[in-house]
Amino acid sequence: MTYMFIGLFTLMIGYFVYFEAVLSEDVINNPYNSRQDAFAEKIVRGSILAEDGTVLAETKVAEDGTETRVYPYGEKFAHVVGYSTRGKTGIENLANFTLLTSDISTIEQIQNDIHERKDQGNNVVTTLNTELQEAAYAALGNSRGAAVVLDASTGAVLTMVSKPDFDPGTINEDWDSLTAEDDTDSALYNRAAQGLYPPGSTFKIITLLEYMRENPDYEDFSFRCSGSVTEGNYKIRCYDGTAHGQENLTTAFAKSCNSAFATIGLSLDETAFADTCKSLLFNSELPFDLTYSRSSFSLKDGATPAEQMMTAIGQGETLVSPLHMAMIAQSIANDGVLMEPYVLDHVENYSGSIVDTYSPKSYGALMTPEEAETLTEYMKAVVTDGTGRKLNDLGFSIAGKTGTAEYSSDKSKSHAWFVGFSDTGESDIVVCVLVEEKGSGSDYAVPVARQIFAAWYAQQNSLW
Repeated sequence: MTYMFIGLFTLMIGYFVYFEAVLSEDVINNPYNSRQDAFAEKIVRGSILAEDGTVLAETKVAEDGTETRVYPYGEKFAHVVGYSTRGKTGIENLANFTLLTSDISTIEQIQNDIHERKDQGNNVVTTLNTELQEAAYAALGNSRGAAVVLDASTGAVLTMVSKPDFDPGTINEDWDSLTAEDDTDSALYNRAAQGLYPPGSTFKIITLLEYMRENPDYEDFSFRCSGSVTEGNYKIRCYDGTAHGQENLTTAFAKSCNSAFATIGLSLDETAFADTCKSLLFNSELPFDLTYSRSSFSLKDGATPAEQMMTAIGQGETLVSPLHMAMIAQSIANDGVLMEPYVLDHVENYSGSIVDTYSPKSYGALMTPEEAETLTEYMKAVVTDGTGRKLNDLGFSIAGKTGTAEYSSDKSKSHAWFVGFSDTGESDIVVCVLVEEKGSGSDYAVPVARQIFAAWYAQQNSLW
């Protein structure tokens, strides 16, 4: 009995240590934890800053002590920064514990207690780039959709835009209209991380990877495209019925030939294909701290030819978020290694002294360096000789893939996609753009990506 009680006591002490070291911040940071209100009674909520120190959210205190949360950029950073009333979202939720923690000196704390003043909370410095965010926001215009920009080597989130949007500074006044049952905008919904869409031809990156894995002689691929391909009673057409003629694998990918890739889909092993998608985090949790939706891939052994063909060209039941497609492209740009996307760079007190830092984390290899290098070359051909040619005159190398994703039963409506990355070897970025209900990726997503890449290049030139 003595040993049993000693063992139980030891386990209890061990759990208390583990809770304090690992779990306490998550519990305190839970939006349902009323202890946060106690923090807010003693601490003025800290600021959220962009990577260059630009203020994205701050608390202004009036002479009478009234506190107002202010968002200088209004709608532009709405979804990623979030709001802190009516619940908390985005970084306001993720960093809530930090923003309501104060690392000021003991003397200053005593002075504040004497004068009945609140302590100033810590600031969080994010990875967000104001110039790229503004460029992406402007490029999307009035379209519904999303844009995500990641640092290709670290996974840092440089930009996350979602439209329709809202003003986090007037969330209380606008709440009823934003949450009305007849509202069709779903403006509070972060389409960049939570939106799930058929990937269209951007999924051919994954189909190509699987084909390469199953066929060591993939470079010998040859196909004559007549504008469509039929298997049984099911026909797949190329975009606008274009007949691409004789193709090798590079030209089929660059021209985004549905007929060629539907034929490839028929040849793939369904189980192996599903395993590859699982390794790319379909049907899995993503290593990301903000709210997101899980992508889905449902092709199984024994699928019909129609299901095989549709899946291979990014249609069928497959759904993916812009964030997830950006992560897949980031792993290709980074020699096959996925870096966990993150939005917090470091924490500092109100005087600027660094309190804590966040380092890039490797999730692991999603593919071999050789596979990543080969996919990069195929994606470069899309920009130099294929559907992404509108990006070819920016003055630096870009690898990418366009997509046109049908989402209506009559196949008359499409979402426009682009995903890709700069390939200069110097501070490269990954860009993913999704424009809802517009048409082809070449016509609607690529121009948005172009403006983002151009803004990045101009910014880099000013630094070089």
